[in-house]
Amino acid sequence: MSDPIRVYLLDDHDVVREGLRFLLEAQGDIEVVGDSASAVEATARIPALRPDVAILDGRLPDGSGIEVCRSVRGVDPEIKALILTSYDDDEALFAAIMAGAAGYVLKEIRSNDLVKAVRQVAAGNSLIDPALTVKVLERVRNGNAVAPELADLTDQERTILGHIAEGMTNRQIAEQMFLAEKTVKNYVSSILSKLGLERRTQAAVLASKLLGDHH
Repeated sequence: MSDPIRVYLLDDHDVVREGLRFLLEAQGDIEVVGDSASAVEATARIPALRPDVAILDGRLPDGSGIEVCRSVRGVDPEIKALILTSYDDDEALFAAIMAGAAGYVLKEIRSNDLVKAVRQVAAGNSLIDPALTVKVLERVRNGNAVAPELADLTDQERTILGHIAEGMTNRQIAEQMFLAEKTVKNYVSSILSKLGLERRTQAAVLASKLLGDHH
């Protein structure tokens, strides 16, 4: 018998957490190792508990599952995150991809599909819903960003932008490029200001569009 899949639940609604716990534990091969209603608490507890999969509510009174995902994966990239959201919007999807989430599922997902999602993510598969990905690509293709915007970037910045497009965290980029994490942060700020963007998410979208054009 292989080890059970260890899951952590973050949702500010008790009913949702209890329902998910009941659903998952009824499977026999899934164990809920902890849960919380607060982003701050989850951020502290998840790395200590080291679940295989963290199911994170997209929006919480004290933060978002996406922020929790980013900080938890910054500490321990082995932990897979599934963002559970009731909002089907591109910004949230971009943000989830950027934070390194393995999946983004809508709250109206059927129970057995959620169980399947947990198993797939635990097995190391990414689960970003193809229908949502298509929407994102459409939006990127119809965007008004053009390649000349990359002209001002140094080679190093372009490399980093490519990594951002792959959804890597600053820490992961730092490890891959043998740079200090602070250095990567400075590069990212420089890239954003050169491209006239405010957020990493926008840089990722632009990068995917521009880098995608070469394939």
